[in-house]
Amino acid sequence: MAKAHKKLSKLEFLKRALFITVGAILMGVALELFLVPNSVIDGGITGISIMVSHLTDKPLGIFIFLLNLPFLFIGFKQIGKTFAISTLYGIVVMSVTTQLLHHVDAFTEDKLLAVLFGGIILGGGIGLVIRFGGSLDGTEILAILASKKFSMPVGQFIMIVNVFIFILAGFVFQWDSAMYSMFTYYIATKVMDIVVEGLDESKSVTIISAEYEEISEAVMSRLGRSTTYIQARGGYSREETQMIYCVVNRLEVAKLKSIVHDIDPRAFVAIEHVSDVSGGNFSKKEIH
Repeated sequence: MAKAHKKLSKLEFLKRALFITVGAILMGVALELFLVPNSVIDGGITGISIMVSHLTDKPLGIFIFLLNLPFLFIGFKQIGKTFAISTLYGIVVMSVTTQLLHHVDAFTEDKLLAVLFGGIILGGGIGLVIRFGGSLDGTEILAILASKKFSMPVGQFIMIVNVFIFILAGFVFQWDSAMYSMFTYYIATKVMDIVVEGLDESKSVTIISAEYEEISEAVMSRLGRSTTYIQARGGYSREETQMIYCVVNRLEVAKLKSIVHDIDPRAFVAIEHVSDVSGGNFSKKEIH
C-alpha cells in the first residue's frame, strides 16, 4: 500500500517559499531591466506575453498571469497540487515584480550586454524555482503532458514551440531582436541547468570484468569511492558474474578508467551522466 503524501515541515515550507520568491524576482528583474526594454524576449508563455504587451501597450505582468492561468489549472489536475500552488505563487511574484519595475530605466541599452546579463539572471531565476518544486512558464506543463500523449521528449516539444515564438517575434519586433532572443534563451537554458543540477556533475559507472573483486578494492582504496556488486549473467556465455556500480565526480573519471584498465584491459566500462545524487554514502573516503 502506497504511503500517504508527507507534508512539508515549516522549515522546508519557508525554504521553498524563499527560493521561489528569489527566483521569481530575478526573472522579473531580467525581463524589465534588461530584456524587454531592448526588444529581446524569452521563450514560452513569457515570450508571447511580451509580444502581446508590446502590441497592446498594456503592462507585461497582467498577460504573464492571465496567459498562464489555463496551464496552472491543467497542472493542478494532472501534475499535483503542490506543484500548481508553487507555480502560481512564483508567477504572481514575477508578475508583481514586472509591474513594480515597469517604469524603471533599463540597466543598459547595449543589446549584447542585455542578452548576456539578462540571460544569466533569467536562467538563474528559472532554475531556482524549478529546483524548489515550481515553474514560471505554462509551456513546461504543456510539454510534460504532450510528451506523455505523443511520446515526444519534453525538451524537443519546448524547442519546437519556441522556434515558432521566435519567428513570430521577428514580425512583431525586428529580425535581429528575434536572433538576440534565441541567444538569450540558449544562455538562460545553460544557466538554468547549472542551477538545477549543480556544478559538481556526477557520473555513474558500470564495470563488467572477471577481475571484479580486485577492481572494486582498487576503486575503494585508490579513489575512496564505495562500490556495489550487481548480480549478472552473460547473455552469450551464460556465465554468472558480478557487475560493479559506483558514482564518481567528473574529475575522477579518467583515474577510474586508468585503475580499471590497469587491472583488466578488456574490462567493459559504461559511464553515464547523473543529474543529481542523494541518499546513501556518496561522501569520499580517505585514500590510503
